[in-house]
Amino acid sequence: MAKTSVRRIGLSLGADLCWPACFEGILRRLDLSLRLGGETVRFDVERVTIEPFALDQPVRYDVVFDRIAHWYAPTREWVKKAIVHDDTYVLNNPWSIQSMEKHTTYAAMMRLGFPVPATWLVPPKSYEPKDDLQVTLRRYARLFDLGEVGRKVGYPLFMKPYDGGAWVGVSKIDDEAALRAAYEKSGTRVMHLQKAVSPFDLFVRGLGFGAQFTAFRYDPSAPLHARYVAGPAGLPAEDFALLRDMTLTINAFFGWDFNSCEALRQAGVYHPIDFANACPDSQVTSLHYHFPWLVKAYVKWAVFCAATRRKKRPTLDWEPFFEIARTDAPFREKLRRYGEIARARFDERAFEAFCAEHLPTFDEVARDFFGTDEAKQAVRAKVAALFPAHEVEEFTEHFWAQVQQWRRDDAAAR
Repeated sequence: MAKTSVRRIGLSLGADLCWPACFEGILRRLDLSLRLGGETVRFDVERVTIEPFALDQPVRYDVVFDRIAHWYAPTREWVKKAIVHDDTYVLNNPWSIQSMEKHTTYAAMMRLGFPVPATWLVPPKSYEPKDDLQVTLRRYARLFDLGEVGRKVGYPLFMKPYDGGAWVGVSKIDDEAALRAAYEKSGTRVMHLQKAVSPFDLFVRGLGFGAQFTAFRYDPSAPLHARYVAGPAGLPAEDFALLRDMTLTINAFFGWDFNSCEALRQAGVYHPIDFANACPDSQVTSLHYHFPWLVKAYVKWAVFCAATRRKKRPTLDWEPFFEIARTDAPFREKLRRYGEIARARFDERAFEAFCAEHLPTFDEVARDFFGTDEAKQAVRAKVAALFPAHEVEEFTEHFWAQVQQWRRDDAAAR
């Protein structure tokens, strides 16, 4: 009789409600029992608690999905210890999330030839008191003409925190007067000035999860709950492949299993404008129609990584990308080659073969789950956490209807 072993998946969560409940529900319905390497492998999932820990204390999980290490230090340090001491496979790379903010990702992808809009960093308007600050500024801080910097970047432009997210502190600037006014209000934030891609004819958000990728159309002028446009993105195959290579290249470069990439299309060129989102939105209240794809991607990648005991890369190893960047090849050829490196690092072929062999009914099980009352209650729980009481029923039905539309479209596509 084959030995039975259990692979444990830990969910390290903050305010997340809907996707973990759906993750757990689908995994429970799959009830997997896989024959791998002479043993029978089963799976267990539990939510990671926050408590004191010894640095040499064994971690009980094979895979951890982390959603709070980018802002909550105790969990971040537990996650780092889990990797270096226990070989736990953690999504996402905690060191890279901690150090590789938007500023770094812009600079790195510019080096790879990505058409990132012109971007400048400006010192903050004001400072928090620190020892040696004033003497340092007196000696080395040069006076600068903000208007001149604005003219070099070009209008319209966006002023936004160099390390920020969720549209916090972002201002659209149309002229020098607006630039100076926004800078006066920026406080201690270190800001980027980035040339706007204007006009553009398409705003797309690509989402990469391990070897998986999808793309959504995005409408930044819509209310938050409607910015992802429901339905397939409808992109030409060539454009879809380009955005896939962009997103997976960024992910592989920084060691992120999961990340999103926003790009604006102008004159046929996709300009990536925001792609350091290594803990991107995963809620049904914003993803709605696209939410089931995300949950499915979570489950498949978790099962693959746990079942195969996938190892975390100990280094980022940028040189293969830089070697391609130094060539005279056109950007699209470079990007194709970057994408090949990324897909290899995410074991695309092994992942697809694993899913074909061990998860043959996965799509049907997941599609059925998203028609259950359990799934609807997960939607309701997230709506109730974000919306006023008198709107909970209305928006629960709204988001649930979009999930059901996804089910119909998914069934028709197969």
